[in-house]
Amino acid sequence: MRTSLGLTGDVMLGRLVDDHQRQRPVAAVWGDMLDRLRGLDGLLINLECCLSTRGQPWRRTHRPFHFRADPDWAIPALEAAGVDCCALANNHVLDFETPALIDTLDQLDAADIAHAGAGRTREAAFEPAVFTVGDCTLAVVSVTDNTPEYAATEDAPGTARIEIDRDDASSRQAVERALERAREHDPDLIVASLHWGPNMVEAPPESHQRFAHWLVDAGIDVVHGHSAHIFQGVEVYDGAPICYDTGDFVDDYARSQPRNDRSFLFAVVVDDGTPTELRLSPIEIDDFAVHQAGPEAADWSRARMRSLSAPFGTDFERDGDQLVLALS
Repeated sequence: MRTSLGLTGDVMLGRLVDDHQRQRPVAAVWGDMLDRLRGLDGLLINLECCLSTRGQPWRRTHRPFHFRADPDWAIPALEAAGVDCCALANNHVLDFETPALIDTLDQLDAADIAHAGAGRTREAAFEPAVFTVGDCTLAVVSVTDNTPEYAATEDAPGTARIEIDRDDASSRQAVERALERAREHDPDLIVASLHWGPNMVEAPPESHQRFAHWLVDAGIDVVHGHSAHIFQGVEVYDGAPICYDTGDFVDDYARSQPRNDRSFLFAVVVDDGTPTELRLSPIEIDDFAVHQAGPEAADWSRARMRSLSAPFGTDFERDGDQLVLALS
């Protein structure tokens, strides 16, 4: 059975995106990518905001940016695109304190959209998301090394936070326990969705490569990275695609240097539970929405991805506007 799983970078629906969406149809945020998104069998995004109209901006520590979207339009927009799962382990899910995080969890649950990476307790935050796409059962483990003050505790809501840049036994044990819980569901595919590292960094550090390899050795089938706001290279390790950073997919903070308004829709093709192909469709962000990249932007992104991936020994083929990578 062949299944296609889409992966996106940051989907930030707050601030100016939220303002514009109140004046246009809910699906407008997906631009002319809507049909491609709907054409996938499954879709996993990094939701880079909370979904709520409650809460106050986080002031316990210095946080310059606060992202929140009105669920009255945001949930229908996620449903319109066919989003199956949201990774929530990131540095914005608590931007409007605990009430907005709880609303986010409740809104996604009510819409039957799976989520992982944040919860009412530390144990809940590390709980994998498990969902079915066609005949394929998927499990998603979502963790972050960002924003220690957002970390969940035994009795306080927050994110599934770990240490990545240094070998930390307790962090790896937490991920191992999450993987054990995922395996209890006998999934066909396990995805690790990682919000890791600083912004605007063009290549992953060696610590990220070591951690990604460790994840694959531990049983992860696909590594879905994000946080840098710009895409990084792709590596294939023991047949598993490692997308070190998938960049931005929707936001209101376009920059020309480096280009965070250009990236890809990443799609993993899975045959009988085994990833066999990775397909990258160029996108660009404009008018607070995602669109298929124009010819110049698509050429730039394809060339950039080839250059960034070459150090990993990754060689893409071309199929129409897409880059294609055989995994097996």
